[in-house]
Amino acid sequence: MAVTLTETAATRVSTFLANRGKGLGVRLGVRTTGCSGLAYVLEFVDEANPDDEVFEDRGVKVIVDQKSLVYLDGTELDFVKEGLNEGFQFNNPNTKGECGCGESFTV
Repeated sequence: MAVTLTETAATRVSTFLANRGKGLGVRLGVRTTGCSGLAYVLEFVDEANPDDEVFEDRGVKVIVDQKSLVYLDGTELDFVKEGLNEGFQFNNPNTKGECGCGESFTV
């Protein structure tokens, strides 16, 4: 499987990278936190680590470390605007539940 992006997410990430002036892509990972146990981490990457998995979709590289890949395989990254709010949304087929605030998830 892989990690993919919607057209909207790819455009947004490309714009961020262009404005930043450098970067290989974005790192998608998980960390232990919150009500349900895991939270998504999204950050710029200038250089991939040797044990990273690199996915390219719609011209954007998404880098995932091996530990996080177990939880993220098959995830689609989207960018949504709802009223005054906007942000990245994670469509993860591995998720079994989420906390009420939407900040963390469990698999």
